[in-house]
Amino acid sequence: MFFAGVDIGSLATKVCIIDEDEKLVAYLIEKTGARIKEIGEKSLEKCLKSSGLRREDLRYVIATGYGRNLALSNIADEKVTEITCHAKGAKKLFPDCHTVIDIGGQDSKAMVLDDSGKVIRFTMNDKCAAGTGKFLEVLANTLGIELEKMGELSLNSKNPVNITSTCTVFAESEVISLLAEGKDVIDIVAGLHRAIARRVGGLVRQIGVVEDVVMTGGVAKNVGVVKALEEEINARIKIPEEPQIVGALGAGIIAKEKFFQI
Repeated sequence: MFFAGVDIGSLATKVCIIDEDEKLVAYLIEKTGARIKEIGEKSLEKCLKSSGLRREDLRYVIATGYGRNLALSNIADEKVTEITCHAKGAKKLFPDCHTVIDIGGQDSKAMVLDDSGKVIRFTMNDKCAAGTGKFLEVLANTLGIELEKMGELSLNSKNPVNITSTCTVFAESEVISLLAEGKDVIDIVAGLHRAIARRVGGLVRQIGVVEDVVMTGGVAKNVGVVKALEEEINARIKIPEEPQIVGALGAGIIAKEKFFQI
């Protein structure tokens, strides 16, 4: 028997297919784009094709993420919030996990779990792009560097600049001014990572840090942000092998659980 989780985020759509033993059979990461209603279905079909499965092989599908409501009638049996799905996925990968930090494309979340994986406290920033993947994407373009290289670049910084703005628009203006002053790009990148860490660290402190700490979402691939955040919250952060699919994995596990409850 097979089950699927589809996480339609603002920037990326993720699909995970698992079997009845919760073993990952296949996964897919695609850009979401403007056609939110279609991307979930297309991504699921693509993931099924890569695994050699058909739609009728799936016993239950859960949709989560930013676009879950639009996708529900097309592909999913049910929708579940990303908070619950990220908690479920993180707990599966790291059984001792008690704090989950998820930095996505346009929001960031922090949650504390009990020993069973139930979310007991959470907070999120979903009103602006400060401290998110979009923040990094915009500023990478401003600096003329590849987004994927920002993390490694920042580790070489000897004198990180202080970025006072966490608003994406104001931070972009600040970065342009710093470039005009002749500041080193590497030091600016390190300063941006610290700005994100301060913003997200503030969220985490609202709910309290309970180890083990796991970070999910695409920004978890940025070693510079992870390092800055570890320093900010004074805790080691564990990173999944593929941090972007944790929500979809959790959705798939919930799909299996719900199927057996029917």
